[in-house]
Amino acid sequence: MLIVGLGNPGLKYRYTRHNVGFLTVDAIAEELNIPVKTIKFKGLYGEGRIGSKKVRLLKPETYMNLSGESVREAMNYFKIPPEEVLVLVDDIDIEFGSIRIRKKGSAGTHNGLKSIIYQIQSDTFPRIKLGVGQKLPQQDLASFVLSGFSTDEGKVIEKTIETAKDAAIEIVKNGVDIGMNKYNSKK
Repeated sequence: MLIVGLGNPGLKYRYTRHNVGFLTVDAIAEELNIPVKTIKFKGLYGEGRIGSKKVRLLKPETYMNLSGESVREAMNYFKIPPEEVLVLVDDIDIEFGSIRIRKKGSAGTHNGLKSIIYQIQSDTFPRIKLGVGQKLPQQDLASFVLSGFSTDEGKVIEKTIETAKDAAIEIVKNGVDIGMNKYNSKK
């Protein structure tokens, strides 16, 4: 399985709402002791195992709006079908601090997901969405998702990332349906 965390490269974006996908891949990498340092597929890449299953971790370095280029290159190289690509992504439309697992679906307003769907010509890849809060009506969406978290929000997001990491590992071990049953009801 290919696990892709969406985000933007560079220190100025590291702890922003848009980078929770990157931060979740970092948590998975740490838990499984998989270095994600190889520059490959227009991103940072690493591979290891969860039990007997091979897992590949990818953080596209193309910036969010071109994430699909990196994903497509990795999928083509390893001949991975969309159903075996798990995308970790921020979401402004679900409750802050929650996660939601989906087997497939549209991109909604998310440019990273739009790029992946466009590049691989499919929306049948599973994803774990992390709720990063909702912007105020007068707020610009790009400014909001590129903003950081308050101290209190940061504590919640750390737990959210931990839950998303556990959900991703569960999905690799036991499948998307079991992951959805176990984690979609959790807050």
